[in-house]
Amino acid sequence: MSTTDEALGYEQARDELVDVVRRLETGGTTLEESLALWERGEELAKVCRRWLDGARARLDAALASEDEEGADEE
Repeated sequence: MSTTDEALGYEQARDELVDVVRRLETGGTTLEESLALWERGEELAKVCRRWLDGARARLDAALASEDEEGADEE
C-alpha cells in the first residue's frame, strides 16, 4: 500500500473502488489491465476496511463509556 493510499479518506477510497469494480464488470480491458485494476481494488478495499475498523472501535469505545457512566449512576 502506498503512502498516498494511507492519506485517502473513506469516501475517496470507496468512490475509486466503485469505479474499479464498474470498469472490471464492463470488461473491454486486457488481461494486464484487469489484473492491475484488481490489485488496485484490493488496495482500496484495505483502505476502506481500515476506516471502517477504526470507526467500529470508536463506536465500541463510546458505547462502553456510556455503559460505564450508566453503571456509575446506579
